Amino acid sequence: MEFQLPTNKPLLKNQEHILVIGAGLCGSLLALRMAQRGYKVTLMEKRPDLRKEIVDSGRSINLAFSDRGMKGLRLAGLEEQVLPLCIPMNGRMIHNTAGELFMSPYSGRNEYINSISREDLNIMLLDECDKMPDITMLFNQKCTGVALETGEATFEDYKTQQTTTYKADVVMGADGVGSALRKSMLDHRKFLFSYGQDFLTHGYKELSFPPGADGGFLVAKNALHIWPRGKDMMIALPNLDGSFTVTLFLSWEEGKDSFESLNTDAAVLDYFEREFPDALELMPDLLKEFKENPTSPLGTIKCAPWHAYGKVLLLGDAAHGIVPFYGQGMNSAFEDIDVLDKYLNKYEGDWEAVFKAYQNERKEDTDAIADLAVDNFHEMKAHTARPIFQEKRKLEIAFEEAFPKEYFSKYALVTFREDLRYSEAMRRGRVQDKAILNLIHDGKFTESMSLHEKLDLVKLETRKMLHDDEVVEGLEEE
Repeated sequence: MEFQLPTNKPLLKNQEHILVIGAGLCGSLLALRMAQRGYKVTLMEKRPDLRKEIVDSGRSINLAFSDRGMKGLRLAGLEEQVLPLCIPMNGRMIHNTAGELFMSPYSGRNEYINSISREDLNIMLLDECDKMPDITMLFNQKCTGVALETGEATFEDYKTQQTTTYKADVVMGADGVGSALRKSMLDHRKFLFSYGQDFLTHGYKELSFPPGADGGFLVAKNALHIWPRGKDMMIALPNLDGSFTVTLFLSWEEGKDSFESLNTDAAVLDYFEREFPDALELMPDLLKEFKENPTSPLGTIKCAPWHAYGKVLLLGDAAHGIVPFYGQGMNSAFEDIDVLDKYLNKYEGDWEAVFKAYQNERKEDTDAIADLAVDNFHEMKAHTARPIFQEKRKLEIAFEEAFPKEYFSKYALVTFREDLRYSEAMRRGRVQDKAILNLIHDGKFTESMSLHEKLDLVKLETRKMLHDDEVVEGLEEE
């Protein structure tokens, strides 16, 4: 597939020099796209080249990849290349405490998300960058600071300890939640920079199911497996080699079971025997992995502005770190690049205008997905096993199967409607959820009603609630 060229003007070879900090998923795709647009790009990464050395990033091993992320790869002409790396997941396979399984499809339109290896995808993107003569990649380079007004960035080479300063026309920070560029903006003091970091009371630890003796999958391959347990939960995503990456989400220190209290082999085994007995049978290395694998925090980062002086810009986790419970971290970062590209088409040559327009559209949307991800954390661990939630999902799937163009669940609006902004998906989805749950709770769906009559009732209730929200918003603005 060919990448998409700007439509409003011819490409100018080596138009300007862009320095991209961070060669993870967002940074490598960003560098590739900027080079495709004709810029000269230097891509800097503090870690070694993961294609040549084993790199422990401390990040999740695999990710949920869906439509918004594909939009960014499609822009760069990589849609076909990424498909062999994907395992489709058609829904959530819910494991209750009795060991019973319930499949909850993601949609009634046969839509699905994908499990993809972070490392495999990153390698593919770096290989594509290697093919571009206008991209220079440098590894083992830790950014120690950025001069925002001049576009000068200083790096320390981990191997030689030598410090080098690079000057660029524009510096773009895709250097993750610990962003050096964001720190330079926070420390700058010449403009107002807002920054907030909000941690959950839970952390996470990655474990695994190995492949079966025949190399196959020990549980259903095409599903995201979830063990909801009220205060905590566990999930599992499939890998191409037949294994599953298992993630335990557990309180740091609150309650009977926490990462703090599970400090002996006996305590770990007791907890898994009580809460996840069916999974325990598939985890021969549990005690070793529990002891050796890190326990990591879960937090949301919001900041503003994302840009300064028409010289620097934050993207991806550096601008908006989110918790992983909507599977949208990577997808939102890739969508960032698509939105940025749109404003480059409109304002190319005026970086200040590009950055302002980009943030004006995007900040509202990344705030929305950050809030939705926290909502989904509580939904996944506590609500997915509740009868009223299962009744709601069953009804929504029936709506989507029978009326695929008339009804989209909140999850579908967020995950599969790449044409819809996150902020609008949140607004519509939250109200729709509340409408359906209220109607179920109040017994408004009668047995004599047809499915379309039930849908009409949901639409009517949703419209009323949206109208009420708009009235309140109007009063607040007066």
